Amino acid sequence: MAWSSILDQERVVETLRRALAQERVAHAYLFHGPDGVGKRAVALEMARALECTEQVEEACGQCPACRKTARMVHPDVHVHLPHPWSDEADRDEEDIGKRIQRLGENPYATVDFARRPSLSDPSETSNKQVLYRIDQVREDLIKPMSLSKGGGQYKVNILTDVEKMRDEAANAFLKLLEEPPPDTIFLLTTDRPEQLLPTIVSRCQRLRFDPLVPEAIEAALVDREAMDPDAAAMLARMADGSYSHALELARSESLMASRELVLKYFRAAYSQKVESLNGCIQEISGQGREQAKTVLRLMLRWVRDLMLYRSMGEDAPLVNVDQAEAVAQFCRNLPEADLEGIVGLVEEAMHLAERNVRLPLVLTALAQALARAMRGREAESLYVPLPDAELRASASSSG
Repeated sequence: MAWSSILDQERVVETLRRALAQERVAHAYLFHGPDGVGKRAVALEMARALECTEQVEEACGQCPACRKTARMVHPDVHVHLPHPWSDEADRDEEDIGKRIQRLGENPYATVDFARRPSLSDPSETSNKQVLYRIDQVREDLIKPMSLSKGGGQYKVNILTDVEKMRDEAANAFLKLLEEPPPDTIFLLTTDRPEQLLPTIVSRCQRLRFDPLVPEAIEAALVDREAMDPDAAAMLARMADGSYSHALELARSESLMASRELVLKYFRAAYSQKVESLNGCIQEISGQGREQAKTVLRLMLRWVRDLMLYRSMGEDAPLVNVDQAEAVAQFCRNLPEADLEGIVGLVEEAMHLAERNVRLPLVLTALAQALARAMRGREAESLYVPLPDAELRASASSSG
């Protein structure tokens, strides 16, 4: 690994290289941006550069410290993951170790417990909360910081998905940030910085990560995964700027079936035929929440293809290029469809799915709203707060 292994984040890399060269490394960094764009990859590479005994701006890859960090066994580099065990005594250290090892092998791999409850079975889902709890912060962060270094130049702590800290854990961690031990560096990653305590954010140097350009994802899929260029080009456009998501799509045996399911759902939503619509809803929701969110993301990409085709015709750079005829037919048959409104509806459905609203309810409400938007009618919100719903009901009955 080296800085050159980081995909399409030159601004961030240059900032960190300059800090290393000038020996002005902050005691805490907050790497924030979309999922799968390289935050963990940069954190790991920064840790290697900090521990390298031969070079300043970049890990040499040859010294004993570099070899240890490459194998994820350096005693002064600690990687922390929020986990689902409510009692620290119950947590599976072997499982956590395998996840950290896989992260070292490929820092863009999906290893978090929320999206991958089981490393061996990608289809497994779980409703357990994945959090940093107070005991974990005490045992894994505060206590080790009182001990001497294990031979490294710094103690480096990488905290992934740091927004998942419970309040008491966040407050305990804040005290550590306020009075950090000497030669200690904290590298925090999150795709939701707004969920962090403002006091934690204020004590970190923030570095924003941007979505990756499709060309960078495509090249990486070809070079690193030996993927067929045509398949890599399609997946790169489907990945929404996330190399991690592109890797997940590449390994998904259900991807093609899910794309066909999107078409079936849209057709059923338009026709409002109860039997076919219920079948689609059951099929999507029965796959589990994470897979259902993947289907919703595929819906969003399909609608964006519609928007491209409507504005550019046959020259449109479609993501779903193999479904070009279905895209063209939709645009011909439904010229009044409110495509921007449909995008908003699907994005709202994704938000509701992330908030653990019952999937069949979300998909039913979405289908009803899509039927209106496809006919050019105003699309109402899928979710209405209870007080607003009561006001509407009252106004309707009085009218």
